[in-house]
Amino acid sequence: MSDVRALLAGRDIQLGDGPYLERLDSQRMEWEERLRGWFSRLPRMNRRAERAFVNRTNALEITVKPLTDEQMREQLAAVSRELQREGFTDLPLAQAFALIREASRRTLGMRHHDVQLLAGRTLLQGRLAEMSTGEGKTLAATLAACSAAITGAAVHVVTVNDYLAERDAEHNRALFDFLGLDVGVVLQDQPLDDRRSAYACAITYVSNKELTFDYLKDCIAMGEASRTQQSLQALAGRRGHEAPLLRGLHIAIIDEADSVLIDEAGTPLIISETLPDDLDPEIYRQAIDMAQRLVVDEDYKLGAHRDIWLTPAGRQRIKVLAAELIGLWHSVLWREEFVQKALSAVHCFQRDQHYILANDKVQIVDESTGRVMPDRTWERGLHQMIECKEGSEITGQRRTLAQITYQRFFGRYLLLCGMTGTAEEVAPEVKRTYDLSVTRIATHKPTRRIRLPDRICQSAVQRWEEVARRAAEVASQGRAVLVGTRSVEASEQLSAALTLCGIEHNILNARQDEGEAAAVAQAGYAGRITVATNMAGRGTDIKLQQDVEQAGGLHVILTEFHESARIDRQLFGRCARQGDPGSTEAIVSIDDELFQRFAPVTLKQLLTLLVRAPVSSRKSLGWLVKYLQDRAERHYRKQRQDTVKRDAQMAQSLGFVGRRSK
Repeated sequence: MSDVRALLAGRDIQLGDGPYLERLDSQRMEWEERLRGWFSRLPRMNRRAERAFVNRTNALEITVKPLTDEQMREQLAAVSRELQREGFTDLPLAQAFALIREASRRTLGMRHHDVQLLAGRTLLQGRLAEMSTGEGKTLAATLAACSAAITGAAVHVVTVNDYLAERDAEHNRALFDFLGLDVGVVLQDQPLDDRRSAYACAITYVSNKELTFDYLKDCIAMGEASRTQQSLQALAGRRGHEAPLLRGLHIAIIDEADSVLIDEAGTPLIISETLPDDLDPEIYRQAIDMAQRLVVDEDYKLGAHRDIWLTPAGRQRIKVLAAELIGLWHSVLWREEFVQKALSAVHCFQRDQHYILANDKVQIVDESTGRVMPDRTWERGLHQMIECKEGSEITGQRRTLAQITYQRFFGRYLLLCGMTGTAEEVAPEVKRTYDLSVTRIATHKPTRRIRLPDRICQSAVQRWEEVARRAAEVASQGRAVLVGTRSVEASEQLSAALTLCGIEHNILNARQDEGEAAAVAQAGYAGRITVATNMAGRGTDIKLQQDVEQAGGLHVILTEFHESARIDRQLFGRCARQGDPGSTEAIVSIDDELFQRFAPVTLKQLLTLLVRAPVSSRKSLGWLVKYLQDRAERHYRKQRQDTVKRDAQMAQSLGFVGRRSK
């Protein structure tokens, strides 16, 4: 295997001395991060180089086509040696791309378009490629993955879930086999030996969660042993530890990068062990009972961002209520801690929105992706309070063994890159946090998406009635309809409204996660109405029947604006892919969370006026939504920054949380 460092010529990278090759944690001053974010807004003036690269690759196509399969592999081996010497520079990369594209045509029946060539080049430059939904990111990634893998680098293609990891690996396996590259897939609950074998492959497809946890497992298993110490132990014939699962953090290609690097980066990933809960379950029940007896604004205040705190009157009231109780209730600190956690459980976390009950267990739902996260729990007793509120069995407390943030983990790759359809809004944060610049890739065909006027309703009930009416109206025209909701609860409320009207439909949310891809893939049939949480089916194309395309294509209805405009754009991007026709609209309610949490009083009054305003007021609603989404993004960005700071502080205090920074 080649020395991967040769591929990164010209890059200022400091390497760690851990068990395998990875980058040291970067220690940047705050002003450096701000400067990086500012530079991300500057336009890139390298279109000439991009055109020259595409022209060079296309010119090589005529010389590659007559080659036999064996001759192609021989030429690719020669190119790999050139890449090892020169790095991912344009001349050898154009040769590699021409050979890989021809191999893809022969094995997969798919030839990379020019825009996909540019996307592959962008990835190997260590950048984030923004490609519109439906532009073939999965195929574009094979150019970068194969070019990197032939040099001997460990290539991790990171997806948002196990299904996509397995699907993409199998879809491209014929290409990898043709090029002599073995491919591995890491899945949840896979045995350690199978995981180790998957990571030993030239290319490994893996979800972000599984990858990060496997890294932490290596950190725990091998402790602080350096590569030098590992080599000395091997020479002495001793194996102080099991072989690591991973073979290094060389190159990561992240699919749906905004989801992984931004939406899921708000909380650290933690490996913990369950300990017996020292608290009597009765304490949780007493706290929940006490919280339900307190009066909002009188005994406690409820902030706009799930902040909750007791008033002086509330502290006095719980002191009186706890007077007849025993044990920890006599401690002021414990008493107030219990009640505040119980208040959060009762008022800030709602079933079928923030979590679901599955097999009588509380399972967290990721608010950004709409997916269940069965292995995650809230900390510091909150999870137990919610279990008590729901009458579930109260699980034990967790003790942290190791933790790391996505920001710190992905920052350790020697070469980090990614793809997404929605990076524009977070380009400064991605640059500041991960040193990833964003390159916008043009569409292969002009878009035919029509954006219809948005509407706002007086109440949620009125909104569901209007959505049901509108969905049935469009479906009756022989078109397919996809309705996006923000939560499990909302999808089921709309399903009830459709059922009441006798309208046939499919529903897809966190309760039906396993059948997600198949259900979304069938959503392009004539007259089909599919209700799904906003992010359901991300990474899966909706194939239109021919008669649906002729009738106007897929129609997407957004029923609630998300705090992030990126997620709204991702939903709208479900239609009008690859030059197909399609249309979108939003039908929302003034009761929606974005308006209630982030709109000042004066803007809430404006919302009421917009309910009665004509359709021509859409621009006013659009301006208001953009303003509120900007406020929300600033709030969540601050939360992510605080997470990174706490993670850095913990790393300094413990010396090891993942791996020691130097």
